[in-house]
Amino acid sequence: MAEGNPISPDTPIFDATITPQRSLSARGLFWLMMFMGGVGLAVSIPFYLMGAWPVLGFMGLDILMIYLAFRYHNATACGYERLVLTRVELLFQQVSWRGAKRHHRFNPAWVRLVCKEHAEFGIEKLELVEGRRRIELAAALGREERGDFAGAFQQALSDARR
Repeated sequence: MAEGNPISPDTPIFDATITPQRSLSARGLFWLMMFMGGVGLAVSIPFYLMGAWPVLGFMGLDILMIYLAFRYHNATACGYERLVLTRVELLFQQVSWRGAKRHHRFNPAWVRLVCKEHAEFGIEKLELVEGRRRIELAAALGREERGDFAGAFQQALSDARR
């Protein structure tokens, strides 16, 4: 390491992990499903007593489908994206909720961040572009968070190029 440059080329300038936000915990899901089951039972018992017994089964099917949708939604929270920027390279790693990993390496001197913006709603999409290769990132973030992330990452990219 040279005395004039205290930062090593392998020292991360920017390191971020982007995970999807899930506001409903396992305990919250349990109580929500108990409430839905109680409401479903309260609605379907009068129909059962009137002789329309299939309503009970269809109400149970509705509740089961809601439960499965929430389980799937919570399972997808295990996926994440990781960006590590050094002076030498930019490593972008995508891990799906099933555990499949994809790695993308870029040269910080040639990569650029492209923001697709809507006049009314803000930043809709962020992409890393190097030549013809385009990779979307930060899709799990909200529009305001994407703007903050884009500003910080753009600043880190310009620092890496210097």
